[in-house]
Amino acid sequence: PELREREQAVLAKIGAQVQEVRDLDSGYALRFAPESATLADLAILIDLERQCCPFLRFELAVLPANGPIWLELTGPEGTREFLRSILDLP
Repeated sequence: PELREREQAVLAKIGAQVQEVRDLDSGYALRFAPESATLADLAILIDLERQCCPFLRFELAVLPANGPIWLELTGPEGTREFLRSILDLP
């Protein structure tokens, strides 16, 4: 329960920071501002989600020249629907 509560708080915080959502065949790519605090929040999110959702694949890209941060979340069939529900995506 404690892990789930922490996960929900981090998901809400991250969800509010998403600047763009791109559809991928097996998930989503999320764009974030190039902020150190956001990068730290994303690392926490990845750590929490890999514990409860071992089917997810995470790719984090920090673009050069103070470019955006991109997080790709992908997985097997059904991953897009799952991500849409936990991240409150349109």
